[in-house]
Amino acid sequence: METPNLDFVHLIRQGAISTYPLLLCSIIMLGVVLERLWTLRGAVSSTGSLTAQIVPLLARGDLAGAVDAVRRHRRCPAHRVFGDVLQAAPEAPLEQLERVADERQFEEVEGCGAYLWILGTIGSSAPFIGLFGTVVGIMRAFHSMALAGTGGFGVVAAGISEALIATALGLAIGIVSLVFYNYLQNRVERIDGALRIGSARLLEAVATARRTNGVR
Repeated sequence: METPNLDFVHLIRQGAISTYPLLLCSIIMLGVVLERLWTLRGAVSSTGSLTAQIVPLLARGDLAGAVDAVRRHRRCPAHRVFGDVLQAAPEAPLEQLERVADERQFEEVEGCGAYLWILGTIGSSAPFIGLFGTVVGIMRAFHSMALAGTGGFGVVAAGISEALIATALGLAIGIVSLVFYNYLQNRVERIDGALRIGSARLLEAVATARRTNGVR
């Protein structure tokens, strides 16, 4: 009995029509995952650390010290949120500061979630691309048998086994893509929560300082 060739390159060539698009999807998926992991690294901890630094400074009325602390955290997602709030803090009412914080927070969270739609699209479409390749492979196997005028279980099984390579590859890429999509989506939600907590504590510190100084 002939041992099946499970060499990766050989399997890719057998899948032909759909394996090449799936390989392209896998490369794109890997690029997005690595880029997002690098961009979002330490975002939650840095936001919490920055919040812990500037809240006591604002409570003491040290606005300049708080602004300086924000400037030193340029890689933190809260840099722009807290920076714009502190820039408007000397004159703007609390309602306006809350609006500025909400707008900048929404923009930062949207930026953190950039490109995740690509992972979701690959995760949902890769299995169907593989299934399409399998259907085409089975059609080709039966067509070859019809032209040769031969058949039998062995011939059919060989054709179907080659065709199923595309489905297996599509499922593998789809599963990995969806795992990273859910993981990164959860990280973005954690960043959103950290920004909300940090913004609330920041605004509370500003309000406390204003009450202490008799400013509304």
